[in-house]
Amino acid sequence: MALSLSSILLALMFLSAEVTLSGSQKCVGRNFGHGSVVCECNSTYCDSVGSVTLPPLGQYSSYLTSMAGSRLEAAQGQVQANSTGAGLKLTLARYQKYQKIRGFGGAMTDAAAINILSLSAGAQDQLLRQYFSPEGIGYSVVRVPMASCDFSTRLYTYADMPGDYNLDNFTLAPEDMNMKIPLLQRAQALSPHPLSLLASAWSAPAWMKTNGALTGKGSLKGQPGGKEHKTWAQYYIRFLEEYAKYNLTFWALTTGNEPSAGQITNYSFQALGFTPEEQRDWVALDLGPALHASSHPHTHILILDDNRLLLPHWAKVVLSDIHAGKYIHGVAVHWYLDGLVPAELSLGVTYHLYPEYYLFGTEACSGFTPLDRGVKLGSWYRAEQYTHDIIEDLNHYVVGWTDWNLALDQTGGPNWVKNFVDSPVIVDAKRDVFYKQPTFYSMAHFSKFLWEGSQRVGVSSSQKTELEYSAFIRPDGSAVLIILNRSSSVIQFEVWDPAVGYIPCTAPAHSFLTLAWNTH
Repeated sequence: MALSLSSILLALMFLSAEVTLSGSQKCVGRNFGHGSVVCECNSTYCDSVGSVTLPPLGQYSSYLTSMAGSRLEAAQGQVQANSTGAGLKLTLARYQKYQKIRGFGGAMTDAAAINILSLSAGAQDQLLRQYFSPEGIGYSVVRVPMASCDFSTRLYTYADMPGDYNLDNFTLAPEDMNMKIPLLQRAQALSPHPLSLLASAWSAPAWMKTNGALTGKGSLKGQPGGKEHKTWAQYYIRFLEEYAKYNLTFWALTTGNEPSAGQITNYSFQALGFTPEEQRDWVALDLGPALHASSHPHTHILILDDNRLLLPHWAKVVLSDIHAGKYIHGVAVHWYLDGLVPAELSLGVTYHLYPEYYLFGTEACSGFTPLDRGVKLGSWYRAEQYTHDIIEDLNHYVVGWTDWNLALDQTGGPNWVKNFVDSPVIVDAKRDVFYKQPTFYSMAHFSKFLWEGSQRVGVSSSQKTELEYSAFIRPDGSAVLIILNRSSSVIQFEVWDPAVGYIPCTAPAHSFLTLAWNTH
């Protein structure tokens, strides 16, 4: 029978609706001359891979991001019973079991909050969905600065009244009340799982410090066990209590951002110096007991929160002390200067010495060096640096990786000391758009696929290769393999999972590839 035009149109509408719902909306690419494209999003449109469901046993899914412009491009294929005879074979060894994943995320700094809120309501929602919703990239970790840092527009703490040892005047800032807390609540509402919030303080109030200032070289007055150290521990507890009033509870806190910075003369922004010995004694005598006695005894304590260059020495000093060690759960590392010290000599040695403590990446950003400063829209090189560092960290026992600012403006701020850097999301408030950088997709290749509880397993290659890779078995038994090709040539290979068979693969030049498949 002849179909009427209206019924054909209706059918077409249903078909197109089905396609959009089931997944990927394409990237609206813009090239700013830095090697690749950014994906532009506004209040009504943003590319998205959608929620990911794996095909049945015997098939696999692949997701490709490339310098040439692919962004989480989804494809499916058939697992083969026999080898394709490819020269390079990656073999999954699921009996070799390593660390379990906690999660991936970014930081809700004052600057990030200012930028998100500079957009229209629709664009704000779109941006938060990109990071936190099931259709987005599944961020589960948010680092929250306690009071100001360099990515603030002013210097403040929550207890700036001199001599307030009882913290009677402790109060959250307008930045918390009007920006960070509402945004964290919205992020939590979008996320299918409770977010793992992580608190880090940059500096104690000036009156508690040897230098009487939030910036520069300075540490807490007195000794661990003394009144300044006790008050500083209570400050953390008060922060947790205040945020809990807004239904925001913290999975973990760090002993303080970059304690080595506070030991540098004339350091330009907020810092609080600790030696590893001082940190050990402060945790043992003050922070540990205070947290244990508080209404948040299950919040984890992570030490260091600084560059891996300081490992394993820092861990040896702090964790070999039983009084401090009993309160500590993990070691937090930043990615800066990673090129100076091999992962095995820092992360690897620390893990093997102290396997009962986990390693967690708490800060990373591009554009922080004087020679390569600020925002570079579409920089592919920076995306490769991210993906390389995450794979290297995961292959050295790290259980999660946290990017720095969730969003910045086109100058890489605001930052009160003009320490401008890059971010995976760059906001152009004038046009009411935001750009998702290649680094956003670097994060996505991990955060979207490696659910909490995924366990890293062994994987080996049949010959020397330029590919970098890491393999995981997720809690539901499915397998995930993440591959980076930093070379300028296409690399053909196959993946052998003895549980299912052979997967023929191609990694285009300068690309990231996530493969996922069911195993039962």
